[in-house]
Amino acid sequence: MAVPENENGNEQQGPVIRDKRRIDPETGELRTPEPAEEPTAAPEAEPDDAAEPVVAEEVPALDDTELSSLREELTERTNDLKRLQAEYVNYRKRVERDRVVVREQALAQVLGELLPILDDIGRARSHDELNGGFKSVGESLESLVTKLGLKKYAEQGDEFDPNVHEALTMVPSPGVSVPTVLEVFQPGYLIGERIIRPARVVVAGPGDDAPAPQPAAETPSPAEAEAPAEGEQ
Repeated sequence: MAVPENENGNEQQGPVIRDKRRIDPETGELRTPEPAEEPTAAPEAEPDDAAEPVVAEEVPALDDTELSSLREELTERTNDLKRLQAEYVNYRKRVERDRVVVREQALAQVLGELLPILDDIGRARSHDELNGGFKSVGESLESLVTKLGLKKYAEQGDEFDPNVHEALTMVPSPGVSVPTVLEVFQPGYLIGERIIRPARVVVAGPGDDAPAPQPAAETPSPAEAEAPAEGEQ
């Protein structure tokens, strides 16, 4: 039977059926396996253009003058970097210090407005009137301002310090050798080393009847000690 040709005159190739059974169905004998077809190696691709050889450029050697100039420039740049780093560190310290100062000023301004309330709480406690709900509120407020850094100072018997105390009056006292706080009229408050309000106190000073310092006894000179007394001849 002739195989039909296509329009170009080439024979049409139909499907190829291969019998891969190992036993021949007609004779019943064992078939010898056919050798596998070796794959056709793909043709090597020819390079489009031949790679151009890389020519290493020769680096000119530096003389002593140029090398010394480069070293000086490197040293100068290194010093500039060190100076910039030091300026940056100082800038950070200054910013942090200013931030702390601003915070203390704002905190001092807020707590300064609460000092009259704290005075009322202290007077109520001294008159045994701090009780009930008012006591709970007062103690909570005092605890809060203490956590914020507010510190109360000035007690009876403290040595008078004009830097932190404001003397309302001074009372002579014979049993006192140095100015001493006799009575606290209004306590003082501070935050860290910053005084929010100085303490107003009554000061007890040395009295008029305090023993005056005795003058030192005069020691006679050797000439006076050797001189005979009057009448001794």
